Amino acid sequence: MATGKTLYDKHIDSHTVCTLDDDGHVLLYIDRQVINEYTSPQAFSGLREKQRKVWRPSTSLGVVDHVNPTAPNRIAIINDEGGARQVSYFGENCRDFGIELFDVMDRRQGIEHVVAPELGFILPGMVVAAGDSHTTTYGALGAFGFGIGTSEIEHLLATQTLVYKRLKTMRVTVEGTLTEGLASKDIIMALIRRIGASGATGYAIEFAGPGIAALSVEARMTICNMAVEAGARGAFMAPDEKVFEYLKGRDRAPTGELFEQALAKWQTLCSDEDAVFDIDITLDSSELSPMVTWGTSPDQAAFIDQRVPDPALEDDPNQRRDMQRALEYMGLTPGELLTDIRISHAFIGSCTNARIEDLRAAAAVVKDRKVAEHVRAIIVPGSTAVRDQAEAEGLAGIFLEAGFEWRQSGCSMCLAMNDDVLEPGDRCASSTNRNFEGRQGVGARTHLMSPVMVAAAAIKGTLTDIRQLSQEA
Repeated sequence: MATGKTLYDKHIDSHTVCTLDDDGHVLLYIDRQVINEYTSPQAFSGLREKQRKVWRPSTSLGVVDHVNPTAPNRIAIINDEGGARQVSYFGENCRDFGIELFDVMDRRQGIEHVVAPELGFILPGMVVAAGDSHTTTYGALGAFGFGIGTSEIEHLLATQTLVYKRLKTMRVTVEGTLTEGLASKDIIMALIRRIGASGATGYAIEFAGPGIAALSVEARMTICNMAVEAGARGAFMAPDEKVFEYLKGRDRAPTGELFEQALAKWQTLCSDEDAVFDIDITLDSSELSPMVTWGTSPDQAAFIDQRVPDPALEDDPNQRRDMQRALEYMGLTPGELLTDIRISHAFIGSCTNARIEDLRAAAAVVKDRKVAEHVRAIIVPGSTAVRDQAEAEGLAGIFLEAGFEWRQSGCSMCLAMNDDVLEPGDRCASSTNRNFEGRQGVGARTHLMSPVMVAAAAIKGTLTDIRQLSQEA
């Protein structure tokens, strides 16, 4: 007996050019692709060697974001020879192949997964691929985004298609609403802790329920962005009135009658009531507390009012081994209060949490307060547009008065590919998405958390429960 379709199935079915085998492989049409200077060079070199053109240049957008400097005063000069060559070759490739480029000095420059949505370049119902795993961010708009490798980028640019294997489906229903001090980052971190860093491998996740409906579009982007940290290769949320309102008036979104026609289609983008998912999970956001990571994987996390876990209490030998290695790298002791962990750096940025909503929330925490003397606190807005808006709203002044560095947009300390690198032993409260060994610098230690939790840590100088700080106001 036939059942209804999931939102994921609807996207794949509507974009399948042809079926390739009985094992789930299809030739998939891709509506849009966003490319950057770091993951694209070999793809363009392949096109040049084979004397191929880009099939539909207008569907691509080039953004410099990984290696560019984020110094407070914007400069085009990149001191690192390798990074400079990546940026110059990227500009050469975009020019020669007819692809629009937001380079270092462009007023529209920023992190690709912040820039594309704020432009209206990504729309509900689209299938989007990019050479970055956090392309899952676009699921918050009702699009299907996923990351691809360099060889796939070349194939996509040349043909506008990809060989693709269907995923299984997982639905995560979020009940309840967030209480004071909580953010959407806490929802996705709680899910990752629950199912593990590989718990969604081979799946596309659809997030649903009243807990999701209550969130802003930007907050939903954070959840879809970090779904990949559970192994998911796609994340979805059915677009609703908040999404439609978010898109209305964006530079690249349709206008007038075209918008109304598109809206009629977008409103049908949801899973059928009788759709069957391979896995169903329920999470109650009202039962959460602010979360932080204590280890070197996003699933090694705990509530801020808890203690560093003891590997000796873990029955699984593989998990016990991983915990022991993580604690050794992080320099932590089992049973230690998380709120006793002293930091040296605080970083608010990345495609996960550097949108205007994130900066407003962080500014509300640091207003009329000062960063702890031993902490270097840095804010890197997700795009130049976000930076300009934050300055217009007076947020930049609040951060500067508190003692934060106010910098230009880029990936920055999320992955330490430019000058923003931690030293061995540095410990950073970070609003980013990954806390792997060496992610922010060789020997550096990263604790993931929401922007308001980073702001609180910067003020207190230790990992801090934002709820306690709020009570001190």
